[in-house]
Amino acid sequence: MPLTTSNSILGKKNAKHLLRRACFHYSKEVLDDISIMTPLEALSFLENHQPNTWVEPYDPLPYDDPHGYWISSDNLPNTIPNQGRKRSLVAGWWWYNMINRNSLRDKITFFLHTTFTTSKDDGTGASTYYFDHLKLLEFYSNASLKDLSKKITLDNAMLLYLDNTTNNANNPNENYAREFLELFTIGKGEQVGDGDYTNYTEVDVQQAARVFSGFKTQLDRSIIDPDTNIPMGRTNTNQHDSGDKQFSSAFNNYIVTGSETSEGMFDEINQLVDMIFSQQTTALNYVKKIYRFFVKSEWSQEIEDTVINDLAQELISSNFQISPVIKTLLTSTHFYDLNDENSDNEIIGSIVKNPLQLMSEMVSIFNIEIPNPNSNINGFYRFWHFLNHNNFLPMAGMNIYAPDTVAGYPANYQSPNFDRQWFSSNTLLARYRLIECLISGRNKLATNGLIGTELDSVNFVELISSDPGDLYSLVSEIAELLYPFNIGYDRISYFVQLILSGYPSYYWYDSWQEYLTSSDDTIVRNRLDYLITSMANAAENQLM
Repeated sequence: MPLTTSNSILGKKNAKHLLRRACFHYSKEVLDDISIMTPLEALSFLENHQPNTWVEPYDPLPYDDPHGYWISSDNLPNTIPNQGRKRSLVAGWWWYNMINRNSLRDKITFFLHTTFTTSKDDGTGASTYYFDHLKLLEFYSNASLKDLSKKITLDNAMLLYLDNTTNNANNPNENYAREFLELFTIGKGEQVGDGDYTNYTEVDVQQAARVFSGFKTQLDRSIIDPDTNIPMGRTNTNQHDSGDKQFSSAFNNYIVTGSETSEGMFDEINQLVDMIFSQQTTALNYVKKIYRFFVKSEWSQEIEDTVINDLAQELISSNFQISPVIKTLLTSTHFYDLNDENSDNEIIGSIVKNPLQLMSEMVSIFNIEIPNPNSNINGFYRFWHFLNHNNFLPMAGMNIYAPDTVAGYPANYQSPNFDRQWFSSNTLLARYRLIECLISGRNKLATNGLIGTELDSVNFVELISSDPGDLYSLVSEIAELLYPFNIGYDRISYFVQLILSGYPSYYWYDSWQEYLTSSDDTIVRNRLDYLITSMANAAENQLM
């Protein structure tokens, strides 16, 4: 089943599928625009990465003397207080920019986070380092995985998170080297002996740690990488193991030539990365992660032998450029189930939405106005506090940019459930009450305090419906926006009866006409709030 490009007009169903997998959100307007494009035209639109709407995070606290734009402060990062709050604001800065554009690069940036994982709240140091880390991931969302695997070693947040800043020639620390091999690049493969895996051995971990020795954080962020223009760490030749490093038979006993100079230390990383990326398994490992993230968590041997192997070859031939491979996948007939003869193995609607996806779609589809941090930072801070600080996202199982372990979010790697882990008894309450919070404008998950915005259900249906007074048409139009597939007459009737609540069929039409005449929206708003809550919490809206 080799990949072939689909040249068909997408239509609503396939446009929703593409937008959900390539972005975190979409509006009716964007869906309508994308639905009349071919996959290639749609990807070109989504590759047009718009500049950040919010250029730099701002801390409005304390109110009597705000810390303001602390990222560009002359103060040393470790001297600025309340770093936990500021790391949260960095995540909020990323989310606000993402929600204000439809960009494939934002989705790839988050994929890179799941691949080169750190946790903003567990060992990455100052918030400024995490800001630089996100900028690095964004930069390489349109570049080479191979180059990123070189640059990530000098990332200050990563140097701290996996302790490589403490890795010295006379006191080796193997933590980063182990995760670099196991999680960031080639992967372990099956264990074949004590300390011996299919793809590398314990000897290789030890030798890689020697290569990585002597790379340190740069506290004041004064060293700028000339390739990315992003602050980076530094070298300490006195603490680098300058000897040759011989790897195991898993890497054909390759020898990385040691060096005593700073330039030589960088060359050792280049040698190490070239050695790892020369293995076919490295490309396969990345492509499996790409497929699981963008397409489906499980696949057949036939898919592995054709689609995944073909994409791995493309990744190698492009020098590990990630965007072309993802574009090939997202424009293929395979991605849209157009050549799938097995109806039990569908791709569309096969992934449980993660909390970030669910929340971002709700905000965009229901046209919820998010306070603009450039003009209303306190309003945005209130809203982001509801979403992030111990409220929706954590309660739904996702501390944004802060998974519990370096392996990442279990839904991205832990078989056999994978993404189904997002939907559990521990996360149901938050998922179901999200829409209640958005409609009421209050935090129904905790304090019941204001969240800074709310869903205007009457305005929403007036924007998306050609005839809000026709209840069957209205339910169908909302379902077309929310769900992976169109729903049948019986399902539409179910939601219609919810809004009628036992009243005759003309009740809604008369109520809507009364609203248009009197401008009193009390009755229709109450019924619409109930309808939207029911449709948003339906099983169909948990999938993408």
